[in-house]
Amino acid sequence: MTIEMSNQLGKVFITNEVIATVAGVAAMEVFGLVGMASRKQIKDGIAELLRRENLSRGIEVRSENEEVVIDMYIIVSYGTKISEVAHNVQQKVIYTLENTIGVKVSRVNVMVQGVRVTQV
Repeated sequence: MTIEMSNQLGKVFITNEVIATVAGVAAMEVFGLVGMASRKQIKDGIAELLRRENLSRGIEVRSENEEVVIDMYIIVSYGTKISEVAHNVQQKVIYTLENTIGVKVSRVNVMVQGVRVTQV
């Protein structure tokens, strides 16, 4: 499904893949977020951490009533407040999508799939 925007110069079609990529890059800027988890591949309770080029695999984009709904599957860093990281991801993604692409985001659902413990 694509989003269509029209103006006096013509039409612009934006695919869900583009929206997912922009949302993923925006989310990665949030402190405490380690990365995206694959939304379909959870084995033995362990979520796979996706690389930067596969960020869109951890994001699902739907269109409802001329607005966009985003489901994000994330992995957070140990020692951070999970609810705060999720809230910051929601705010950052909504702000970025509305200001860079110009789409109206109604909801960003964040599913925390795991916590990553980094060794120093």
